[in-house]
Amino acid sequence: MKKKVLSAIVCAAMVFSMTACGLQSPNTGGNSGGTTNAASTSNASATSDAAEAETTTEAASSGDSATEPVGPAVTLVYAEVNPLEGTIVGQTATAFKDKVEELSGGSITIDIQANGVLGAESDVLDTMLGGGGTIDMARISAFALTSYGGEKSSLLSVPFTFVNRDHFWNFATSDLAQEFLLEPHENGSGIRGLFYGEEGFRHFFTVKPVSGMEDLAGMKIRVSNDPIMTGMVEALGANPTVVAMGELYSALQTGVVDAAEQPIANYQANAFPEVANNLILDGHTLGAIQVVITDEAWDKLTPEQQDVLTEAGEYASQYNRKISEETENKILDELKADGCNVVEVEDITPWQDACKDVIEEATKDNKELYQQILDMAN
Repeated sequence: MKKKVLSAIVCAAMVFSMTACGLQSPNTGGNSGGTTNAASTSNASATSDAAEAETTTEAASSGDSATEPVGPAVTLVYAEVNPLEGTIVGQTATAFKDKVEELSGGSITIDIQANGVLGAESDVLDTMLGGGGTIDMARISAFALTSYGGEKSSLLSVPFTFVNRDHFWNFATSDLAQEFLLEPHENGSGIRGLFYGEEGFRHFFTVKPVSGMEDLAGMKIRVSNDPIMTGMVEALGANPTVVAMGELYSALQTGVVDAAEQPIANYQANAFPEVANNLILDGHTLGAIQVVITDEAWDKLTPEQQDVLTEAGEYASQYNRKISEETENKILDELKADGCNVVEVEDITPWQDACKDVIEEATKDNKELYQQILDMAN
């Protein structure tokens, strides 16, 4: 009898509790004076969490089946001298990393070391060719390969070679481009190119205002250690001065150099307008880039992983093509809005004429090959 009474009491209490919950008004106005129904909120939260967990589990399960690891785990260190944020090359590196890790099912990790922390391009290439595996991959300017078994690539930095972006991409998607990419490997240098991209046309920027080519005469203009760039600066009547990219800001600030040249996105991302707020849009060279990998790193990958890098490279190259002009135009508008003195060049002919001897000297040993590149403008 006692058990029956106790059971009745418990049942009554449960009914009362459920009735009270049903009569409780929901708090639909935030903290508007009503009392929050903790039990209802907890139940709703639990239901929501369960549904979310189920969805996440299903997505993960689906993802796992589509992205099985294609080989043993490997990390490839990727060097970039520019920032990842705000630069075309930085966005391209991130797109490549994401696609590699996706296609490899997580078996390949791309460790991007940006902002020049691993040194200038020449330092990076020296390290890569020295072996040891501390740097496996790098994004470099195509002309940087000139001294590393990539003599053909020097043709890409000859002033006024590409008339527009489409001209460059006609080359970059051709069989000739593949020949250029593999040249260092075939010459036994120990590196090979994976894919091409570009970072926009390169322009001069100066500490003092300029209005035309003649204003560059006598200036100390920063160059990398490249004979074609050095010759171009001399042809314009200026004094080439070798300065590492990581030291360029202070060199402009302290008067070590009066000017330099970079693609527009790199000019902004490295804060150069703070110390050299004059940009003249001569577009002397298109910033052709390559992503290269050491033979040592390549050979330790499985054939499937090598295929992943090739496919991701094709993806990143097309991504680069898609974003480059749009990004450059956006940044140029921002520079103008921020008060940068942007000078348009109405007639590029005097610039081309000044560089004729440099162009002839740089192409004399590869005239037919260079002509093939020029013909791709059609």
